[in-house]
Amino acid sequence: MDELYYDNGNETFLVHYRNGPSYRMTTSHFHTTYEFFYMMDGQRTFFIKDRTLVIEAGDIVVVAPNVLHRTTSAETPDYERLVVNVHERYLTADGAARAEVLRPLFERDYLLLKKGTYVSAAIDALAEQMVREVQEERPGYEEYARALTVQLLISCCRQLPVGGDEQPAALSPMHERIFEVVRYINEHYMEELTLERLAERLYVSPYTISRSFKEATGFTFVEYVNSVRVKEAIALLLGTSLKVNVIARKVGFGSVTHFGRVFKEVTGRAPLFYRKRG
Repeated sequence: MDELYYDNGNETFLVHYRNGPSYRMTTSHFHTTYEFFYMMDGQRTFFIKDRTLVIEAGDIVVVAPNVLHRTTSAETPDYERLVVNVHERYLTADGAARAEVLRPLFERDYLLLKKGTYVSAAIDALAEQMVREVQEERPGYEEYARALTVQLLISCCRQLPVGGDEQPAALSPMHERIFEVVRYINEHYMEELTLERLAERLYVSPYTISRSFKEATGFTFVEYVNSVRVKEAIALLLGTSLKVNVIARKVGFGSVTHFGRVFKEVTGRAPLFYRKRG
C-alpha cells in the first residue's frame, strides 16, 4: 500500500494520498476546513449530510466545513484517492475576486463532479503535482501545495455541471426512508431522540431504523445522533462565549459529564480544546 500524509499542525491544511485495500472509516468525520476528495481509482460509498453516494474512479466531492460525512467500503476492494483539507482563510486571501469564482463552494454543503462531466486532464495534473510537492518537501512546498489546492477548487467551480446543486437520487426506497430519519435528527438534535419516538413520528418501525440506519449511512443510530450534537457543540464553542454546561444542554445532552465523555469519544479531544481555539 502507498500512503502519503501531511498535516501542517494547526488543522488548516492537510494532504492525504492513499492507494491500497479498502478500509472502514471508524470515526465520525467533520472539520472546520473544506475537503477535496478525488477518487482516482476504485470505488467508495460516501455518506454526506443526508445522502449516500457511490463514488467511482474519476468522481470528485468537495465538502464544506462542519458537514458530517463518512466513507465506507464498496464493491471494489482496492482504491486510490487524494484528500486535501484547506481552511477558508487560504481560499479568500485575495479578496472579493477569488470569493466570487468560488461562490458555488461557499453556498453549498457539497459539490459533486462525476467523471465525464468535467475535463479531467487539468485535475490530474494538479493532483499529481501536489502529491509530488509534499513528497519532495522542497523549499516553500506547503505554500505551493496550498496554491495548487486553490487552483483545483477554482477548476471544480468553473466546471460544475448545470444543475449541480440538485440532490442525487436515493439508492433505494429504504435509503430514502432512512434519510427522512437523518433529516429529522439534523433539525431536532437538541430534543430527546429515541428510536421509539422517531419511529412513531415518521411512521417507521424501530426495527427498520435500527436494522437499516447503519446500512444507509455508515453510522449506528446513536453514533449519528452523538456526532450531530458534538458537531453543533463545536460550532458554539468556537463562535460563542457560552459556558460548556450551557452548550451541553443546548445540543441535547442531559448532563455535562455525559457530554464530556461523548465529546472525547467523537473528537478525541476535550471541549476546552475548541474553546481555546475560538
